[in-house]
This record gives sequence, structure tokens and C-alpha cells, in this order.
Amino acid sequence: MQLTGHITPESLMTLEAYTKWRKVHKPDVITHRKLRSVQLGDHVNLQFESETTIRYQIQEMLRIEKVFEEEGILQEIDAYAPLVPSGTNWKATMMIEYTDVNERKRELARLIGVEDRMFVEVEGHARVYAIADEDLDRENDEKTSAVHFVRFEFDVPTCSAIKAGAAVKIGCDHTNYPAHLEVSADTLASLAGDIA
Repeated sequence: MQLTGHITPESLMTLEAYTKWRKVHKPDVITHRKLRSVQLGDHVNLQFESETTIRYQIQEMLRIEKVFEEEGILQEIDAYAPLVPSGTNWKATMMIEYTDVNERKRELARLIGVEDRMFVEVEGHARVYAIADEDLDRENDEKTSAVHFVRFEFDVPTCSAIKAGAAVKIGCDHTNYPAHLEVSADTLASLAGDIA
């Protein structure tokens, strides 16, 4: 899988080539995704996306749906490519995870707005709150969704601090889900690679 900085139909593998590539490289992508996963408290998982994770997601969708026509390929690119960080931000899929159905229903009702209370705090800089669900609204008056897409947009000094190795906390200050943690060195090194 070649990273080009811009996902186009021409930069994706054919279904045949991807099937061969996948047999060898799927464990590498899983390791990469795991490295970029941050568990915040017991019930929120942030999967920080990258060109690698999004290319893999697109290729998987094309493989599963057996899409080989350009129109279908463009639809998958349009759906997922906006989740690739652009050099001044981190983008993540935020999953609220409760195994018990009744508990999940109750907690999603208590967590309305939680996606807007997610933050990244870089040492020496103000908190950066998530910009959530730019594609569509994922909550209503009764509950929030179990899945959100969040973007943390950084100014130049904050980007410089991240690149220089400043400590970073990820947290949530929602009344019903207060949590924060310091990002591990390995995860932070991977995320810092998203900053231009």
C-alpha cells in the first residue's frame, strides 16, 4: 500500500493486487491501528485515523462489495477520504462502547453532547475541543450516537509543540463522563507524524 498524501482511484490497488497484499500486510495495519487507539475511561475508544487506516478501510470496502467500477470507487473515496488528517489536525472515529444493551441505551441518553466535550491538551497550550460530526448530526433530543467522527484542529504553535515532543493529554469534560489520560510515547510518536 503506497502512501501518496492524496487518495485517488489511480492510487488504490486493483482487487486482485489488494487481495495478495492483504494476506501479507493485514497484521501490520492492525498493529498500526492498535497503536493509534486511545481508550478513554471504560467506555470511550478513539481510533485516530491516518492515510494508512483510511486506505485500508477503502480497499476493504471495495473488496467486500466487489467494487471495480470508477463510480463505486469514487463513492468509497468520498465517504472515507475526509477522515485523513490534513497536516494541522488529528481525526478520530469515537466509539462509545457498552456491551449491555440496556446500559448502552441509558448511557447514550446521559451522554448527549459528549462528542463536543472531547479535548486534546498539549503541554503549555490551551485545550483544543473536538469539532464533531461534520458529515451529519449524530444525536437527537433523546440520545447521542454510539459512533462519532471528531477532528482536533491545531494552530501553528500547538503543531510545533507536538512535533517537538510536548506531553499531550486527551480527555473529556462532559458532566457524565469526566476522564483524561496522558497519551503514551508510542502513540504520540505515531500521531505526531500526522502534523506537517
